[in-house]
Amino acid sequence: MSGTPGVSGFVAKLQSTMQLARDMEDQKKLYSYGGVLYPTLLCPEDHLRSLGSFEARQEDIMLVAYPKCGFNWMVGIIRKALARPKGMELESRMPPLIEFFGPELLQVVNESPSPRFLGTHLHPDNIPPSFDTRKTKILVIFRNPKDTLVSFYHFFNNNPVFPSGTSWDNFFSDFMAGDVPWGSYFDHALAWEKRMADPNVMIVTYEEIKQDLSQGVHQICRFFGLDRTNAEIQKISEESTFSAMKQNSQQSHGVMGNVVFRKGEVGDWKTHFTPEQSRIMDEAFSKRLEGTRIGAKLNYQLHCQ
Repeated sequence: MSGTPGVSGFVAKLQSTMQLARDMEDQKKLYSYGGVLYPTLLCPEDHLRSLGSFEARQEDIMLVAYPKCGFNWMVGIIRKALARPKGMELESRMPPLIEFFGPELLQVVNESPSPRFLGTHLHPDNIPPSFDTRKTKILVIFRNPKDTLVSFYHFFNNNPVFPSGTSWDNFFSDFMAGDVPWGSYFDHALAWEKRMADPNVMIVTYEEIKQDLSQGVHQICRFFGLDRTNAEIQKISEESTFSAMKQNSQQSHGVMGNVVFRKGEVGDWKTHFTPEQSRIMDEAFSKRLEGTRIGAKLNYQLHCQ
């Protein structure tokens, strides 16, 4: 298994980026591209422009998530599933986000053998079209919007690549308006609603994977055509609990470990939302996602009321 290429160079670059972020003025840390905000240092405009010509392969393993919906957790699960047959330990520090790569690293990716493990936070309309034309298998993970907002808020305030000192009330308003990095949660969800019946797309939720991790691992392996024994699936599941990944986060994500893996709880929104904020989110969900297939899959009534 090839994993994701260029790891050592990327880790060094990431550490350098964190230092640059600490010295950067807050108002320069985000910029707008195509009407969506992005972190300047992680995915500058030349990164996004270069993605238009990216050539996907049918054999690629593609993971998509709106920010803080469980992306890094799922990265760990998939890497363990890829490594398991040979007892390999794939490098886990490098997030396979294609918008982070840039032209130079994309060239390395283009020359890498299959299967390549790739991922993105991009809105479906901004993902390179070759993933669709090549019929690449795409796993999408979503999380209930209230817990997503809480996790995003803490990640935003504890990551130096984003502006510092944002209050909860201000971040709540920005999230509801879609004025946060990678855009509107609801726009992302509605775009994937259109592909719910696509056989090359599998949508899972953070909550269902957390409720039955071994079943989730089994479904993911089957979707990607990874033939794993029941014993292998059980072992992957034991190593992929949120607590196990958080405990290993310093090795897997360095100084960002505790930022990437914070609580991993379902229902943490109840310690943050005011009754009025809960009502506003309920109304937004009702207006935009109630009655949709992805809305039903999110099981909003159970997790958010």
